[in-house]
Amino acid sequence: MASSRLAVPGLTGRVIVVTGTTSGLGLALSGALAKAGARVLMTVRDAERGVAAVDQVRAGIDGPGSAEAVRLDLADLASVRAAAADIRERTADRVDVLVNNAAVSLGPHERTRDGFELQIGTNHLGPAALTWLLMPALRAAGSPGRASRVVLTSSLGHRTGGLDLGDLHWERRRYSPTRAYGASKLANLLFAAELDRRLRLSGDPVLSVAAHPGLTASELLNNALARGGTWKARLLKLPDRYLSQPVAAGIEPQLLAAVGPIRGGDYLGPSGRFETRGPAGPARRSATAQDPQLARELWESTADATGVTPDP
Repeated sequence: MASSRLAVPGLTGRVIVVTGTTSGLGLALSGALAKAGARVLMTVRDAERGVAAVDQVRAGIDGPGSAEAVRLDLADLASVRAAAADIRERTADRVDVLVNNAAVSLGPHERTRDGFELQIGTNHLGPAALTWLLMPALRAAGSPGRASRVVLTSSLGHRTGGLDLGDLHWERRRYSPTRAYGASKLANLLFAAELDRRLRLSGDPVLSVAAHPGLTASELLNNALARGGTWKARLLKLPDRYLSQPVAAGIEPQLLAAVGPIRGGDYLGPSGRFETRGPAGPARRSATAQDPQLARELWESTADATGVTPDP
């Protein structure tokens, strides 16, 4: 497993939850965190692939770090609730960092188990519910000198589509996989901003941060194609292969957000041209991603859709 260029501090004693860890960014991120000494809870949808991923991470540990699998399907709110309860029990209600990394992209128009459009359901609604359900554990682990963290993973794609809260699941509009993906990644940024605002008001020792990997050779497109991805996913496959940076570089913004020197509300990404690659640094949000009213309305719509009480 290749190493990131980012210097990772010692993480002995820290408990970190990473979602979507069987391949790509999540697998590499879990490996880097466990190697630095963290206890990493790797959420997996497929048990067999989860065993292989955990074994791969454990093989790279030469210190006090550890890795273990947690079953989680973000496209199923019952699974989200069960996973959150499992994590809180295993960790004695103390989680230092939650990295919401898992995502799907550019597949056909599908529904989650709860009837949501698959991309908004998996990329936003499931992670939002998980964040709220784990907030007591994050709050308990945080302190004024070392706040816990929630990391939302967005994308350059957040600029490709707006967010229609009146038709979040594409029941009235003609479905566009690209715009649906963009909407889900825009939702990640809006949720991160609203979470940051509410955490500041509540005074809880938890920071909300967002990050994006630029153009990275992750497994998103491969997974989309495996699900019968559209011609756009196939078209993007060629430039993705030749223009993307390796995963070890792509995880740097998430690593910085999870364990580096940051402030609540930061948005991080590659610092190179057009934020496609390069060392981690501040990233730019679209104007829509900075709309506080839309962020508040999304927060309320998310609570209504998931049935999970927001925290804070």
